[in-house]
Amino acid sequence: MGQVHSQLKPMVDASGKSIRQVAKDIEYRFETVRQLYNDESRHFPRDLITKLCEYFQCGVGDLLVYDKEPSQE
Repeated sequence: MGQVHSQLKPMVDASGKSIRQVAKDIEYRFETVRQLYNDESRHFPRDLITKLCEYFQCGVGDLLVYDKEPSQE
Protein backbone atom coordinates (compact mmCIF):
# COMPACT_ATOMS: atom_id res chain seq x y z
CA MET A 1 0.00 0.00 0.00
CA GLY A 2 1.25 3.47 -0.83
CA GLN A 3 1.59 6.35 1.55
CA VAL A 4 1.25 10.15 1.59
CA HIS A 5 4.43 12.02 2.49
CA SER A 6 5.07 15.62 3.47
CA GLN A 7 7.38 17.76 1.36
CA LEU A 8 7.44 20.53 3.96
CA LYS A 9 11.06 19.91 5.00
CA PRO A 10 12.61 20.63 1.59
CA MET A 11 10.30 23.62 1.17
CA VAL A 12 11.26 25.14 4.53
CA ASP A 13 14.95 24.37 4.04
CA ALA A 14 14.92 26.00 0.59
CA SER A 15 13.30 29.12 2.06
CA GLY A 16 16.20 29.59 4.48
CA LYS A 17 13.81 29.91 7.42
CA SER A 18 13.52 27.74 10.49
CA ILE A 19 10.49 25.57 11.09
CA ARG A 20 9.85 27.60 14.23
CA GLN A 21 9.78 30.82 12.17
CA VAL A 22 7.37 29.31 9.65
CA ALA A 23 5.04 28.19 12.47
CA LYS A 24 5.17 31.70 13.92
CA ASP A 25 4.59 33.34 10.53
CA ILE A 26 1.47 31.27 9.85
CA GLU A 27 0.33 31.52 13.48
CA TYR A 28 0.14 27.77 14.00
CA ARG A 29 1.15 25.48 16.84
CA PHE A 30 4.85 24.64 16.46
CA GLU A 31 4.53 20.97 17.42
CA THR A 32 1.97 20.28 14.69
CA VAL A 33 4.08 22.04 12.06
CA ARG A 34 7.17 20.16 13.30
CA GLN A 35 5.40 16.82 12.90
CA LEU A 36 4.49 17.66 9.31
CA TYR A 37 8.04 18.91 8.67
CA ASN A 38 9.48 15.61 9.93
CA ASP A 39 6.84 13.60 8.03
CA GLU A 40 5.48 12.22 11.32
CA SER A 41 1.87 13.41 10.94
CA ARG A 42 -0.83 10.78 11.16
CA HIS A 43 -3.40 13.22 9.79
CA PHE A 44 -3.22 16.52 7.97
CA PRO A 45 -5.21 19.42 9.46
CA ARG A 46 -6.99 21.16 6.61
CA ASP A 47 -6.37 24.62 8.04
CA LEU A 48 -2.63 23.93 8.37
CA ILE A 49 -2.38 22.70 4.78
CA THR A 50 -4.26 25.80 3.61
CA LYS A 51 -1.98 28.15 5.55
CA LEU A 52 1.18 26.43 4.29
CA CYS A 53 -0.01 26.49 0.67
CA GLU A 54 -0.73 30.21 0.98
CA TYR A 55 2.59 30.84 2.73
CA PHE A 56 4.69 28.98 0.15
CA GLN A 57 2.38 29.92 -2.75
CA CYS A 58 2.07 26.29 -3.78
CA GLY A 59 -0.57 23.64 -4.33
CA VAL A 60 -1.48 20.74 -2.09
CA GLY A 61 0.30 18.42 -4.54
CA ASP A 62 3.54 20.31 -3.91
CA LEU A 63 3.19 19.96 -0.15
CA LEU A 64 1.92 16.38 0.03
CA VAL A 65 2.90 13.60 -2.35
CA TYR A 66 1.57 10.07 -2.74
CA ASP A 67 4.23 7.37 -2.96
CA LYS A 68 2.81 4.20 -4.51
CA GLU A 69 5.71 2.10 -3.25
CA PRO A 70 5.63 1.00 0.40
CA SER A 71 8.33 2.43 2.64
CA GLN A 72 11.22 0.08 3.40
CA GLU A 73 11.79 1.60 6.85
